[in-house]
Amino acid sequence: MSKIVIDARELRTSTGRYIERLLHYLQQLDNDNSYTVLLKPKDFDSWQPTNRKFHKLACPYKEFTFNEQLGFLIQLLELKPNLVHFGMTQQPILYPGHVVTTIHDLTTARFGNPSKNKLVFAIKQLVYKLVIKIVAAKSKVIITPSEYVKDNLAKFAKINSRKIAVTYEGSVKLDQKAEVVPELEKQKFIMYVGRPNPHKNLYRLISAFSELKKSYPDLRLALVGKRDSNYKKLSKWVKDKSIEGVEFLGFIPDSQLKWLYENCQAYVFPSLSEGFGLPGLEAMRHGAPVISSNATCLPEIYGNAAVYFDPFDVEDMALKIDSILKSPAKAKNMSEKGLEQIKKYSWKKMAQETLAIYNSILK
Repeated sequence: MSKIVIDARELRTSTGRYIERLLHYLQQLDNDNSYTVLLKPKDFDSWQPTNRKFHKLACPYKEFTFNEQLGFLIQLLELKPNLVHFGMTQQPILYPGHVVTTIHDLTTARFGNPSKNKLVFAIKQLVYKLVIKIVAAKSKVIITPSEYVKDNLAKFAKINSRKIAVTYEGSVKLDQKAEVVPELEKQKFIMYVGRPNPHKNLYRLISAFSELKKSYPDLRLALVGKRDSNYKKLSKWVKDKSIEGVEFLGFIPDSQLKWLYENCQAYVFPSLSEGFGLPGLEAMRHGAPVISSNATCLPEIYGNAAVYFDPFDVEDMALKIDSILKSPAKAKNMSEKGLEQIKKYSWKKMAQETLAIYNSILK
């Protein structure tokens, strides 16, 4: 029996679905190895193991800090695991044991963030790039969620792609009863779910929506996501431009998100950079036609189940959205293709492939 540590500090963040699903299925699949799951103290009570081989432990060390490099390192050394799986890039770079690292994408290394101090962010970004290269070199295996990220990472970190394993992720159908969003009841709308960071390309999406309003004056655009400083800037820009019909819904419960997916004219994903593109798959699972950027991994993941546009071309974006709005038959066809496409992806399969990676290192 081997002892495996899983760094689950990201469990309750916007990127935590991966770790949550991995832990869920590993507990069903593995009764041989012993696991220690490391959680932030604030999240400690929110996750409970269901398998007696899984134990949780508080890890108070914040990502990208000196304490992570020293305190977390000491904690890992005291645990004496046979293998550590870091679900994100951040980790003690001096840890000498066997490591598996999941690198979801290189977006943070390539895009700025206007909500942060420019100089401080630039310094952190340089450090982050260095950490990626060190982690890529020292990990026994690196896991990526797409072939695109695999190829991208191999070139960026100058490592052999044979040490990188692709484990496609999955999507989950929301099982709550759908609850209407009052602002959009009996309205026609397109939607987007996610963060408002620059690479998400929401300014161009809103510009394309503004063009569509000329032909569809009653159309609405629903934007779902936590109201952070970037969303406030976006909201102000919309107001300054006098663009009507943009609904900033903020964070909403899954019951309302389900209603949006089931009732939207289309889910639009304008992103300039993704590692997997989970939101589009979740929209497909609920029957929404998906209109997507053709950037990075998205054509690989969505296949022929999405209508694609150039994310830098507002006119092309508007044209492709219009092609769905004006043709119920095409919308229905894309919805049906989406329901077929999602069958290719499974969180359980991802966990099975991850466990196989663990066992290949531990044998």
